[in-house]
Amino acid sequence: MTSAQVGTDKAPQGAEEGYERGLGSRQVQMIAIGGAIGVGLFLGAGANIAKAGPSLIFMYALAGVIIFFIMRALGELLLYRPVSGSFAEYSREFLGPFFGYFTGWTYWLMWVVTGMAELTAAAIYVNYWFPQIPQWVTALVFLVVLFGVNLISVKLFGELEFWFSMVKVTALIGMIVIGLGVLTFGFSSAGDTAAVSNLWAFDGFFPKGIGSSLMTLQGVMFAYLAVELVGVTAGESEDPEKTLPKAINTLPWRIALFYVGALTVILCVVKWTEFAPGVSPFVAAFAKIGIPAGAGIVNFVVLTAALSSCNSGMYSTGRMLRNLAESGEAPRAFKKLSSTKTPAFGITVSVLFMGIGVVLNYVVPEKAFGYVTSVATAAGIWTWLMILISHVLYRRAVDAGRLPASSFPAPGGAKCSYVAIAFLLFVTGLIAYDADSRVCLYVMAGWAVALGIGWAVLKSRNPQIADREPQPEKVG
Repeated sequence: MTSAQVGTDKAPQGAEEGYERGLGSRQVQMIAIGGAIGVGLFLGAGANIAKAGPSLIFMYALAGVIIFFIMRALGELLLYRPVSGSFAEYSREFLGPFFGYFTGWTYWLMWVVTGMAELTAAAIYVNYWFPQIPQWVTALVFLVVLFGVNLISVKLFGELEFWFSMVKVTALIGMIVIGLGVLTFGFSSAGDTAAVSNLWAFDGFFPKGIGSSLMTLQGVMFAYLAVELVGVTAGESEDPEKTLPKAINTLPWRIALFYVGALTVILCVVKWTEFAPGVSPFVAAFAKIGIPAGAGIVNFVVLTAALSSCNSGMYSTGRMLRNLAESGEAPRAFKKLSSTKTPAFGITVSVLFMGIGVVLNYVVPEKAFGYVTSVATAAGIWTWLMILISHVLYRRAVDAGRLPASSFPAPGGAKCSYVAIAFLLFVTGLIAYDADSRVCLYVMAGWAVALGIGWAVLKSRNPQIADREPQPEKVG
C-alpha cells in the first residue's frame, strides 16, 4: 500500500477508531476558550510582571499573533483531514514516520509535564486556604479524582471541561469589569492609586529594558500551551467541519480579551512593582482592591484553571498514545478502548507518570513549578514547529496539484507559517541563553536520544515501519 493510499484510508479515522463522537459544539467551543486560559496566565504572570513590568502586555499580544498563525495552519490541516492524533498524523504524512513518532511522543511528554505543573499550581492554591496540608497530598488527591473522570466517558470529560472553562471565562470578564470600575469611579482601597498612567509611570513601559522583556517569552509561550488541544478533539467532535473553524477563528478576541485585556486592567489598577513571583497577580490585585472574599474567590477560579488544564492533559495523552500504537510506534496495549470508548490504558500510564509531579511536590515544593514549565514549553515549541512545517509542505502539495485544497485555508498561505517558525526558533534561542531555563534543552536532548534508541528498536523489530514515504513526495 502506498503512503497516498494510507492517507486516503485514514481519512474517516474518527469513526473507524471506535471513539464516541461525544463532544458537541458547545463543549468544543468552551474547550478551545479554556485552552487559552491556563495557569501560565494565572500564576506564571506574577514572575513575568516582576521581570518585564507593563511591557508583558506587549509580549502576550506579540505571542498571541504567532499563536493565531499556528492555529490557522492547524485549522487548514484539520479540515483537509480531521483525525484524532492530529499533529502526529500530519507529521507522519508530510515529514515521514520518524517525525510522526517523535511528535506524538513529545506531545505526550508535554502534557505529562504540564499535568505536573497544573497539579503543583493547584496544590499552591489550596495552600492559600489550608497551609497546614502538604502540597503533595493535595496534588495526589486531584490526580486521582481527575483520573476517574477521564475513565468514565468523553462526554463527562467534555462536560467537566465546559464548566471549568465557564468559571474561568466568567471570572476573567468579572475581573475586567471590576477593574474598569475601579479605574472609572475610583472605588475601593485601590481607587486612589489606580490609573492608566501606571503603565508607564514607574520607569516607563519597558522598565527593565527590551532584553528583559524578551526573556519573558518562554513563560508567555507556556501560558499559550493547550490552544492546539482543539486539534486533538477532531476525532470526537460531532461536526468538525463547523465547530473547528469557529473555535479557531474566535482565538484572536479570546487572546485580546483574556490575556491582553485582563493584564492591562490589572496593571492599571495595581502598579507593576507590587507584584511578586509565586503569587497570582489576579489574587494580589483583588487583595489590593479590598473586596471582601475577593482574593479567595479569585483563588478558587485559578484553582479551576489548573484542574481544567490537568483534565485536558489526561484526555490528550491517552489519545496520543493510542494514535502511536495504531501506527506501530507504541505498545499494542494502548490501542484498546474501554467499554466507555476511552483509551483507559493510555490514560492510566500517563497518570502514573504525572505522579512524578506529586513526588516533586514532596521533594522540592518551591521549585517544582519552574522545573516542569520549562520542559513543557520546549516540548510545546517542537509540536508547534511540526504543525507549521507540515502546513508549509501541505501548501506546496496543494499548489502542485498533488493534494486537494482544504475548505479552511490559512490567510497568507504558507507565509505566516514561515514567520511563526522564525519566531519559535528565536524563542528557543532565548531559552538557550537563559541559564535558568536552559536545563529544559538538556532534558529535551536526552528525550531525543531516548526516542532515537526507541526508533532503532522499532525498526529492528518491524522494518516496514520506516518504509512509508512522506505523502507529498509520493503522490504525483
